[in-house]
Amino acid sequence: MLDRYCRQILSELQHTVSNDHETPHARYLAAYRLIEDRDRKLGQMFNDIKRSNAMLTILSLRNHGLITDEEFAGFSDEVKALALFLRHS
Repeated sequence: MLDRYCRQILSELQHTVSNDHETPHARYLAAYRLIEDRDRKLGQMFNDIKRSNAMLTILSLRNHGLITDEEFAGFSDEVKALALFLRHS
């Protein structure tokens, strides 16, 4: 899942830095902000995983597209119901 997230970030970064409609400095600033934001999210999803925050971590990973439908199908009905509820809230 970490590799998937890193691939997503690298793809976004490549798109950001290759935007020829912006100045090099604007692209640099956009890349810096993107990395800073994604690094914060990475920490929230992958640092300090424990039972007390497992449900939120799973839901965050799911919301970022890091858990596939096939993988998500293996979770408990409780987790799936909560994810569905939060998606429609």
